Amino acid sequence: MSNAEAVWDLVDRHGEEFAALSDSIWGLAELAYGEFRSSAAQSQALEAHGFAVTTGIGGLPTAVMGEAGTGGPVIAFLGEFDALPGLSQEAGIASPQPLPGSGNGHGCGHNLLGSAALLAATALKDWLAATGTPGRVRYYGCPAEEGGAGKVFMTRSGAFAGVDAAITWHPATTTRVDAAESLANTRIEFHFTGRSSHAAVAPHLGRSALDAVELMNVGANYMREHMPADARLHYALLDAGGTAPNVVQASARVIYAIRAADLGSLTDLTRRVVDIARGAALMSETGMSHRVVAAYSNMLPNPPLREAMHANMVRLGPVPFDAADRDFAAAIQATLTPEHIAGDFRQIGRAVVPGLALFDDVVGLNEPIAKRMSSTDVADVSWVVPTVEGRVATHAIGTPPHTWQITAQGKAPAAHKGLIHAAKVMAGTGADLIADAGLLHRVREDHRSRLATTPYQCPIPDGVQPPVVAAPKETDLD
Repeated sequence: MSNAEAVWDLVDRHGEEFAALSDSIWGLAELAYGEFRSSAAQSQALEAHGFAVTTGIGGLPTAVMGEAGTGGPVIAFLGEFDALPGLSQEAGIASPQPLPGSGNGHGCGHNLLGSAALLAATALKDWLAATGTPGRVRYYGCPAEEGGAGKVFMTRSGAFAGVDAAITWHPATTTRVDAAESLANTRIEFHFTGRSSHAAVAPHLGRSALDAVELMNVGANYMREHMPADARLHYALLDAGGTAPNVVQASARVIYAIRAADLGSLTDLTRRVVDIARGAALMSETGMSHRVVAAYSNMLPNPPLREAMHANMVRLGPVPFDAADRDFAAAIQATLTPEHIAGDFRQIGRAVVPGLALFDDVVGLNEPIAKRMSSTDVADVSWVVPTVEGRVATHAIGTPPHTWQITAQGKAPAAHKGLIHAAKVMAGTGADLIADAGLLHRVREDHRSRLATTPYQCPIPDGVQPPVVAAPKETDLD
Protein backbone atom coordinates (compact mmCIF):
# COMPACT_ATOMS: atom_id res chain seq x y z
CA MET A 1 0.00 0.00 0.00
CA SER A 2 1.15 3.57 -0.66
CA ASN A 3 -0.19 4.95 2.62
CA ALA A 4 2.92 3.97 4.54
CA GLU A 5 5.34 5.66 2.17
CA ALA A 6 3.35 8.90 2.26
CA VAL A 7 3.24 9.03 6.05
CA TRP A 8 6.95 8.14 6.28
CA ASP A 9 7.78 11.37 4.47
CA LEU A 10 5.85 13.24 7.14
CA VAL A 11 7.83 11.45 9.85
CA ASP A 12 11.08 12.59 8.23
CA ARG A 13 9.80 16.17 8.11
CA HIS A 14 9.63 16.31 11.92
CA GLY A 15 12.37 13.82 12.78
CA GLU A 16 15.02 16.24 14.06
CA GLU A 17 12.48 18.06 16.23
CA PHE A 18 11.39 14.91 18.03
CA ALA A 19 14.94 13.62 18.38
CA ALA A 20 15.65 16.89 20.19
CA LEU A 21 12.58 16.32 22.38
CA SER A 22 13.94 12.87 23.25
CA ASP A 23 17.31 14.36 24.21
CA SER A 24 15.57 16.94 26.41
CA ILE A 25 13.62 14.25 28.26
CA TRP A 26 16.81 12.17 28.58
CA GLY A 27 18.31 15.10 30.47
CA LEU A 28 15.30 15.48 32.79
CA ALA A 29 15.34 11.81 33.88
CA GLU A 30 12.32 11.89 36.20
CA LEU A 31 11.05 8.86 38.12
CA ALA A 32 7.62 7.23 38.10
CA TYR A 33 4.73 9.60 38.90
CA GLY A 34 7.12 12.54 39.19
CA GLU A 35 7.63 13.17 35.45
CA PHE A 36 6.18 16.69 35.60
CA ARG A 37 8.72 18.43 33.36
CA SER A 38 8.82 15.53 30.88
CA SER A 39 5.03 15.53 30.69
CA ALA A 40 5.01 19.30 30.22
CA ALA A 41 7.49 18.98 27.35
CA GLN A 42 5.23 16.47 25.63
CA SER A 43 2.14 18.63 26.21
CA GLN A 44 3.93 21.60 24.64
CA ALA A 45 4.86 19.51 21.60
CA LEU A 46 1.27 18.30 21.22
CA GLU A 47 -0.11 21.83 21.43
CA ALA A 48 2.48 23.11 18.95
CA HIS A 49 1.27 20.55 16.42
CA GLY A 50 -2.42 21.31 16.83
CA PHE A 51 -3.56 18.52 19.13
CA ALA A 52 -6.30 19.17 21.67
CA VAL A 53 -4.54 18.36 24.95
CA THR A 54 -5.99 16.89 28.13
CA THR A 55 -3.84 16.40 31.23
CA GLY A 56 -4.35 14.44 34.42
CA ILE A 57 -5.74 11.41 32.56
CA GLY A 58 -7.00 8.69 34.88
CA GLY A 59 -6.24 10.77 37.95
CA LEU A 60 -2.50 10.76 37.17
CA PRO A 61 -1.11 14.33 37.19
CA THR A 62 1.64 13.49 34.67
CA ALA A 63 -0.57 11.57 32.20
CA VAL A 64 -1.39 13.50 29.04
CA MET A 65 -3.55 12.84 25.99
CA GLY A 66 -3.60 14.70 22.69
CA GLU A 67 -6.29 14.18 20.02
CA ALA A 68 -6.67 15.41 16.45
CA GLY A 69 -8.82 14.60 13.43
CA THR A 70 -12.54 14.03 12.84
CA GLY A 71 -14.73 11.03 12.14
CA GLY A 72 -13.44 7.59 11.20
CA PRO A 73 -11.61 5.11 13.44
CA VAL A 74 -9.55 6.20 16.45
CA ILE A 75 -5.90 5.11 16.43
CA ALA A 76 -3.89 5.58 19.62
CA PHE A 77 -0.14 5.73 20.11
CA LEU A 78 1.21 4.92 23.57
CA GLY A 79 4.28 6.73 24.88
CA GLU A 80 6.30 6.71 28.10
CA PHE A 81 8.89 9.03 29.63
CA ASP A 82 9.85 7.76 33.10
CA ALA A 83 13.46 7.08 34.08
CA LEU A 84 15.13 4.76 36.61
CA PRO A 85 17.06 5.48 39.82
CA GLY A 86 20.80 4.88 40.00
CA LEU A 87 21.41 4.81 36.23
CA SER A 88 22.75 8.31 35.65
CA GLN A 89 25.44 8.28 32.97
CA GLU A 90 27.22 10.69 30.66
CA ALA A 91 25.95 10.31 27.12
CA GLY A 92 28.18 9.00 24.36
CA ILE A 93 30.79 7.53 26.72
CA ALA A 94 31.51 3.79 26.71
CA SER A 95 32.54 3.62 30.37
CA PRO A 96 30.54 4.16 33.59
CA GLN A 97 30.60 7.90 34.31
CA PRO A 98 27.59 9.04 36.34
CA LEU A 99 26.47 12.64 36.00
CA PRO A 100 26.14 14.89 39.06
CA GLY A 101 22.62 15.39 40.30
CA SER A 102 19.71 13.09 41.04
CA GLY A 103 21.39 9.85 40.01
CA ASN A 104 18.45 9.01 37.76
CA GLY A 105 18.96 7.88 34.20
CA HIS A 106 17.00 6.71 31.16
CA GLY A 107 18.30 3.16 31.43
CA CYS A 108 15.31 1.71 29.55
CA GLY A 109 15.11 4.22 26.71
CA HIS A 110 11.75 5.73 27.57
CA ASN A 111 12.95 9.13 26.37
CA LEU A 112 13.08 7.55 22.91
CA LEU A 113 9.85 5.58 23.38
CA GLY A 114 7.57 8.52 24.09
CA SER A 115 9.16 10.86 21.56
CA ALA A 116 8.87 8.32 18.71
CA ALA A 117 5.24 7.54 19.56
CA LEU A 118 4.43 11.24 19.62
CA LEU A 119 6.24 11.68 16.28
CA ALA A 120 4.17 8.84 14.78
CA ALA A 121 0.96 10.45 16.04
CA THR A 122 1.98 13.82 14.57
CA ALA A 123 2.81 12.30 11.17
CA LEU A 124 -0.46 10.35 11.03
CA LYS A 125 -2.41 13.47 11.99
CA ASP A 126 -0.70 15.39 9.17
CA TRP A 127 -1.43 12.56 6.73
CA LEU A 128 -5.13 12.59 7.61
CA ALA A 129 -5.27 16.35 7.08
CA ALA A 130 -3.32 16.25 3.80
CA THR A 131 -5.44 13.47 2.30
CA GLY A 132 -8.80 14.51 3.76
CA THR A 133 -9.17 11.04 5.25
CA PRO A 134 -11.66 10.65 8.13
CA GLY A 135 -10.01 9.40 11.28
CA ARG A 136 -8.76 10.48 14.66
CA VAL A 137 -5.35 10.18 16.24
CA ARG A 138 -4.67 10.06 19.95
CA TYR A 139 -1.34 10.20 21.71
CA TYR A 140 -1.26 8.96 25.31
CA GLY A 141 1.72 10.04 27.39
CA CYS A 142 1.70 7.33 30.04
CA PRO A 143 3.63 7.80 33.31
CA ALA A 144 5.09 5.27 35.70
CA GLU A 145 5.66 2.18 33.56
CA GLU A 146 8.67 1.26 35.68
CA GLY A 147 6.96 -0.51 38.56
CA GLY A 148 4.15 2.01 38.82
CA ALA A 149 1.49 0.47 36.53
CA GLY A 150 0.44 3.86 35.18
CA LYS A 151 -1.44 2.39 32.22
CA VAL A 152 -3.32 0.00 34.49
CA PHE A 153 -4.74 2.90 36.48
CA MET A 154 -5.51 4.67 33.20
CA THR A 155 -7.24 1.54 31.86
CA ARG A 156 -9.26 1.14 35.06
CA SER A 157 -10.48 4.75 34.72
CA GLY A 158 -11.71 4.20 31.15
CA ALA A 159 -9.05 6.43 29.57
CA PHE A 160 -8.85 4.27 26.44
CA ALA A 161 -12.58 4.15 25.76
CA GLY A 162 -13.44 4.65 22.10
CA VAL A 163 -10.01 3.63 20.78
CA ASP A 164 -10.10 1.16 17.86
CA ALA A 165 -6.43 0.12 18.01
CA ALA A 166 -3.36 1.03 20.06
CA ILE A 167 0.20 1.03 18.75
CA THR A 168 3.45 1.28 20.68
CA TRP A 169 7.08 0.17 20.62
CA HIS A 170 10.14 -0.20 22.81
CA PRO A 171 13.80 0.60 22.17
CA ALA A 172 15.74 -2.63 21.76
CA THR A 173 18.77 -4.34 20.28
CA THR A 174 16.82 -6.02 17.47
CA THR A 175 13.95 -5.02 15.18
CA ARG A 176 10.84 -7.16 15.38
CA VAL A 177 7.17 -7.26 16.27
CA ASP A 178 6.78 -8.33 19.89
CA ALA A 179 5.47 -11.85 20.40
CA ALA A 180 2.61 -10.44 22.53
CA GLU A 181 3.70 -12.40 25.56
CA SER A 182 4.42 -11.00 28.99
CA LEU A 183 4.05 -12.15 32.57
CA ALA A 184 1.23 -10.98 34.78
CA ASN A 185 2.72 -9.24 37.79
CA THR A 186 1.72 -7.93 41.17
CA ARG A 187 3.77 -6.02 43.73
CA ILE A 188 2.74 -6.38 47.35
CA GLU A 189 4.18 -4.61 50.34
CA PHE A 190 4.23 -6.58 53.61
CA HIS A 191 4.49 -4.74 56.93
CA PHE A 192 5.35 -6.69 60.07
CA THR A 193 4.94 -5.13 63.51
CA GLY A 194 6.48 -6.54 66.67
CA ARG A 195 7.64 -5.23 70.06
CA SER A 196 10.93 -3.54 70.81
CA SER A 197 13.08 -4.41 73.81
CA HIS A 198 16.71 -4.49 74.90
CA ALA A 199 18.21 -7.35 72.91
CA ALA A 200 20.55 -8.37 75.74
CA VAL A 201 18.77 -7.41 78.98
CA ALA A 202 15.23 -8.48 78.03
CA PRO A 203 15.23 -10.36 74.74
CA HIS A 204 12.27 -12.44 75.88
CA LEU A 205 10.09 -9.33 75.92
CA GLY A 206 10.79 -8.46 72.31
CA ARG A 207 9.11 -9.70 69.16
CA SER A 208 11.23 -8.99 66.08
CA ALA A 209 9.56 -7.74 62.94
CA LEU A 210 12.86 -8.26 61.13
CA ASP A 211 12.80 -11.92 62.15
CA ALA A 212 9.37 -12.14 60.53
CA VAL A 213 10.70 -10.70 57.27
CA GLU A 214 13.58 -13.17 57.30
CA LEU A 215 11.24 -16.08 58.02
CA MET A 216 9.02 -14.96 55.15
CA ASN A 217 11.99 -14.83 52.80
CA VAL A 218 13.03 -18.35 53.81
CA GLY A 219 9.52 -19.63 53.16
CA ALA A 220 9.40 -17.88 49.80
CA ASN A 221 12.74 -19.40 48.84
CA TYR A 222 11.38 -22.88 49.52
CA MET A 223 8.26 -22.02 47.52
CA ARG A 224 10.42 -21.30 44.45
CA GLU A 225 11.06 -25.04 44.10
CA HIS A 226 7.34 -25.64 43.69
CA MET A 227 6.26 -22.93 41.25
CA PRO A 228 5.60 -23.16 37.50
CA ALA A 229 8.79 -22.83 35.48
CA ASP A 230 7.69 -19.53 33.94
CA ALA A 231 6.78 -17.90 37.27
CA ARG A 232 9.10 -15.48 39.06
CA LEU A 233 9.41 -14.20 42.62
CA HIS A 234 11.59 -11.27 43.73
CA TYR A 235 11.80 -9.16 46.87
CA ALA A 236 13.46 -6.07 48.28
CA LEU A 237 13.74 -4.81 51.85
CA LEU A 238 12.07 -1.44 52.32
CA ASP A 239 12.69 -1.06 56.06
CA ALA A 240 14.90 -3.40 58.09
CA GLY A 241 13.75 -1.89 61.37
CA GLY A 242 16.72 0.27 62.28
CA THR A 243 20.49 0.15 62.59
CA ALA A 244 20.93 -0.70 66.30
CA PRO A 245 21.55 -4.44 66.79
CA ASN A 246 20.87 -4.15 70.54
CA VAL A 247 17.27 -3.08 69.91
CA VAL A 248 14.72 -5.67 68.84
CA GLN A 249 13.17 -4.33 65.65
CA ALA A 250 9.52 -3.46 66.17
CA SER A 251 8.72 -2.71 62.53
CA ALA A 252 9.99 -3.98 59.19
CA ARG A 253 8.72 -3.90 55.62
CA VAL A 254 9.46 -5.94 52.53
CA ILE A 255 8.04 -5.72 48.99
CA TYR A 256 7.50 -8.76 46.77
CA ALA A 257 7.07 -8.88 43.00
CA ILE A 258 5.19 -11.99 41.91
CA ARG A 259 5.04 -12.92 38.21
CA ALA A 260 3.10 -15.65 36.42
CA ALA A 261 2.01 -16.58 32.91
CA ASP A 262 -1.54 -15.28 33.38
CA LEU A 263 -3.79 -13.68 35.95
CA GLY A 264 -5.25 -17.02 37.09
CA SER A 265 -1.82 -18.42 37.91
CA LEU A 266 -0.83 -15.12 39.50
CA THR A 267 -3.83 -15.22 41.83
CA ASP A 268 -2.83 -18.66 43.09
CA LEU A 269 0.83 -17.72 43.63
CA THR A 270 -0.19 -14.52 45.40
CA ARG A 271 -2.37 -16.49 47.81
CA ARG A 272 0.57 -18.74 48.63
CA VAL A 273 2.94 -15.83 49.25
CA VAL A 274 0.41 -14.14 51.55
CA ASP A 275 0.01 -17.43 53.44
CA ILE A 276 3.79 -17.59 53.90
CA ALA A 277 3.70 -14.07 55.34
CA ARG A 278 0.94 -15.10 57.73
CA GLY A 279 3.01 -18.10 58.80
CA ALA A 280 6.05 -15.92 59.41
CA ALA A 281 3.95 -13.65 61.60
CA LEU A 282 2.66 -16.64 63.58
CA MET A 283 6.15 -18.01 64.12
CA SER A 284 7.52 -14.67 65.29
CA GLU A 285 4.40 -13.57 67.18
CA THR A 286 4.21 -10.36 65.17
CA GLY A 287 1.42 -8.62 63.33
CA MET A 288 1.26 -8.57 59.53
CA SER A 289 -0.56 -6.36 57.04
CA HIS A 290 -0.15 -6.19 53.30
CA ARG A 291 -1.25 -3.99 50.41
CA VAL A 292 -1.09 -4.19 46.64
CA VAL A 293 1.16 -1.45 45.26
CA ALA A 294 0.87 -2.24 41.54
CA ALA A 295 -0.22 -5.05 39.24
CA TYR A 296 -0.14 -5.88 35.53
CA SER A 297 -2.03 -8.36 33.38
CA ASN A 298 -0.43 -10.66 30.82
CA MET A 299 -0.39 -9.42 27.20
CA LEU A 300 -3.32 -10.27 24.94
CA PRO A 301 -2.18 -11.01 21.35
CA ASN A 302 -3.76 -9.75 18.16
CA PRO A 303 -2.33 -11.60 15.12
CA PRO A 304 -3.88 -9.35 12.41
CA LEU A 305 -2.39 -6.29 14.08
CA ARG A 306 1.00 -7.96 14.44
CA GLU A 307 0.92 -8.85 10.74
CA ALA A 308 0.15 -5.24 9.83
CA MET A 309 3.07 -3.89 11.85
CA HIS A 310 5.42 -6.56 10.50
CA ALA A 311 4.46 -5.66 6.92
CA ASN A 312 5.53 -2.08 7.61
CA MET A 313 8.82 -3.26 9.11
CA VAL A 314 9.56 -5.39 6.06
CA ARG A 315 8.69 -2.58 3.61
CA LEU A 316 10.85 -0.16 5.56
CA GLY A 317 13.77 -2.54 6.10
CA PRO A 318 16.38 -2.34 8.88
CA VAL A 319 17.45 0.83 10.65
CA PRO A 320 19.97 2.69 8.42
CA PHE A 321 22.98 2.72 10.75
CA ASP A 322 26.33 4.06 9.51
CA ALA A 323 29.96 3.24 10.27
CA ALA A 324 30.18 5.75 13.14
CA ASP A 325 27.10 4.20 14.76
CA ARG A 326 28.69 0.76 14.53
CA ASP A 327 31.98 1.98 16.00
CA PHE A 328 30.30 3.38 19.11
CA ALA A 329 28.16 0.26 19.45
CA ALA A 330 31.32 -1.86 19.28
CA ALA A 331 32.83 0.24 22.09
CA ILE A 332 29.71 -0.44 24.19
CA GLN A 333 29.94 -4.16 23.39
CA ALA A 334 33.48 -4.13 24.78
CA THR A 335 31.96 -3.41 28.22
CA LEU A 336 29.71 -6.49 27.98
CA THR A 337 30.37 -10.22 28.29
CA PRO A 338 30.11 -12.72 25.42
CA GLU A 339 27.05 -14.12 27.21
CA HIS A 340 25.30 -10.74 26.97
CA ILE A 341 25.82 -10.69 23.22
CA ALA A 342 24.97 -14.37 22.70
CA GLY A 343 21.79 -13.88 24.75
CA ASP A 344 20.37 -11.39 22.25
CA PHE A 345 20.92 -13.78 19.34
CA ARG A 346 19.46 -16.63 21.39
CA GLN A 347 16.39 -14.49 22.07
CA ILE A 348 15.55 -14.47 18.36
CA GLY A 349 16.67 -18.05 17.70
CA ARG A 350 19.74 -17.14 15.65
CA ALA A 351 23.40 -18.05 15.75
CA VAL A 352 25.85 -15.41 16.95
CA VAL A 353 27.26 -13.22 14.18
CA PRO A 354 30.79 -12.33 15.32
CA GLY A 355 31.56 -8.63 15.12
CA LEU A 356 27.97 -7.52 14.49
CA ALA A 357 27.49 -4.50 16.75
CA LEU A 358 24.12 -3.20 15.53
CA PHE A 359 21.23 -5.29 14.22
CA ASP A 360 20.90 -5.00 10.43
CA ASP A 361 17.79 -7.09 9.72
CA VAL A 362 14.10 -7.50 10.57
CA VAL A 363 13.17 -10.61 12.55
CA GLY A 364 10.55 -12.70 10.75
CA LEU A 365 7.08 -12.83 12.20
CA ASN A 366 7.28 -16.61 12.63
CA GLU A 367 10.87 -16.87 13.81
CA PRO A 368 11.15 -18.64 17.18
CA ILE A 369 11.41 -15.67 19.54
CA ALA A 370 12.02 -16.69 23.16
CA LYS A 371 9.15 -16.12 25.56
CA ARG A 372 9.20 -12.74 27.24
CA MET A 373 9.83 -13.10 30.96
CA SER A 374 9.21 -9.48 31.90
CA SER A 375 6.02 -7.56 32.63
CA THR A 376 4.53 -4.37 31.21
CA ASP A 377 1.49 -2.23 31.83
CA VAL A 378 0.91 -2.16 28.05
CA ALA A 379 -0.65 -5.57 28.69
CA ASP A 380 -3.68 -4.09 30.42
CA VAL A 381 -4.32 -1.78 27.48
CA SER A 382 -4.28 -4.87 25.25
CA TRP A 383 -7.29 -6.27 27.12
CA VAL A 384 -9.49 -3.24 26.45
CA VAL A 385 -8.13 -2.20 23.02
CA PRO A 386 -6.47 -4.27 20.26
CA THR A 387 -2.81 -3.50 20.85
CA VAL A 388 0.51 -4.15 19.10
CA GLU A 389 4.05 -3.46 20.32
CA GLY A 390 7.18 -3.43 18.21
CA ARG A 391 10.87 -3.49 19.01
CA VAL A 392 13.30 -1.37 17.00
CA ALA A 393 17.09 -1.47 17.24
CA THR A 394 18.49 1.59 19.00
CA HIS A 395 21.30 0.04 21.05
CA ALA A 396 24.30 -2.24 20.61
CA ILE A 397 23.55 -5.95 20.41
CA GLY A 398 23.91 -7.45 23.87
CA THR A 399 23.06 -4.29 25.82
CA PRO A 400 20.93 -5.38 28.79
CA PRO A 401 17.98 -3.21 29.83
CA HIS A 402 18.17 -1.16 33.02
CA THR A 403 21.91 -0.50 32.76
CA TRP A 404 24.21 2.50 32.42
CA GLN A 405 25.02 1.30 28.91
CA ILE A 406 21.43 2.00 27.80
CA THR A 407 21.64 5.49 29.30
CA ALA A 408 24.97 6.10 27.57
CA GLN A 409 23.44 5.28 24.17
CA GLY A 410 20.20 7.22 24.70
CA LYS A 411 21.28 10.37 22.84
CA ALA A 412 23.52 8.73 20.25
CA PRO A 413 22.89 9.19 16.50
CA ALA A 414 22.02 5.48 16.30
CA ALA A 415 19.29 5.98 18.89
CA HIS A 416 17.90 8.92 16.90
CA LYS A 417 17.85 6.81 13.74
CA GLY A 418 15.98 4.06 15.63
CA LEU A 419 13.51 6.60 17.01
CA ILE A 420 12.62 7.88 13.53
CA HIS A 421 12.49 4.33 12.18
CA ALA A 422 10.09 3.27 14.95
CA ALA A 423 7.87 6.28 14.26
CA LYS A 424 7.65 5.27 10.60
CA VAL A 425 6.68 1.70 11.51
CA MET A 426 3.96 2.91 13.87
CA ALA A 427 2.63 5.68 11.65
CA GLY A 428 2.52 3.33 8.66
CA THR A 429 0.62 0.76 10.69
CA GLY A 430 -1.86 3.44 11.79
CA ALA A 431 -2.37 4.62 8.22
CA ASP A 432 -3.03 1.06 7.05
CA LEU A 433 -5.63 0.56 9.79
CA ILE A 434 -7.49 3.71 8.79
CA ALA A 435 -7.31 3.08 5.05
CA ASP A 436 -8.12 -0.65 5.11
CA ALA A 437 -11.54 -1.29 6.65
CA GLY A 438 -11.09 -5.03 6.22
CA LEU A 439 -7.87 -5.02 8.26
CA LEU A 440 -9.48 -3.03 11.05
CA HIS A 441 -12.46 -5.41 11.04
CA ARG A 442 -10.16 -8.44 11.44
CA VAL A 443 -8.32 -6.70 14.26
CA ARG A 444 -11.56 -5.91 16.09
CA GLU A 445 -13.01 -9.40 15.60
CA ASP A 446 -9.88 -11.14 16.89
CA HIS A 447 -9.96 -8.99 20.02
CA ARG A 448 -13.68 -9.51 20.53
CA SER A 449 -13.39 -13.30 20.24
CA ARG A 450 -10.65 -13.44 22.89
CA LEU A 451 -12.64 -11.37 25.37
CA ALA A 452 -15.70 -13.56 24.79
CA THR A 453 -13.96 -16.46 26.51
CA THR A 454 -11.90 -14.49 29.06
CA PRO A 455 -13.26 -11.05 30.01
CA TYR A 456 -10.87 -8.46 31.40
CA GLN A 457 -10.55 -8.05 35.14
CA CYS A 458 -8.30 -5.25 36.36
CA PRO A 459 -5.59 -6.78 38.58
CA ILE A 460 -5.44 -3.71 40.84
CA PRO A 461 -8.18 -3.69 43.49
CA ASP A 462 -10.67 -0.82 43.24
CA GLY A 463 -9.59 0.72 46.52
CA VAL A 464 -5.92 1.01 45.54
CA GLN A 465 -5.02 4.47 44.26
CA PRO A 466 -1.85 5.46 42.39
CA PRO A 467 0.90 6.84 44.65
CA VAL A 468 0.96 10.23 42.96
CA VAL A 469 3.39 12.88 44.18
CA ALA A 470 3.02 16.64 44.44
CA ALA A 471 4.19 18.73 41.53
CA PRO A 472 7.32 20.80 42.11
CA LYS A 473 6.91 24.55 42.31
CA GLU A 474 8.58 25.03 38.94
CA THR A 475 7.54 22.78 36.02
CA ASP A 476 8.88 24.86 33.16
CA LEU A 477 11.81 23.61 31.12
CA ASP A 478 14.27 26.41 31.92
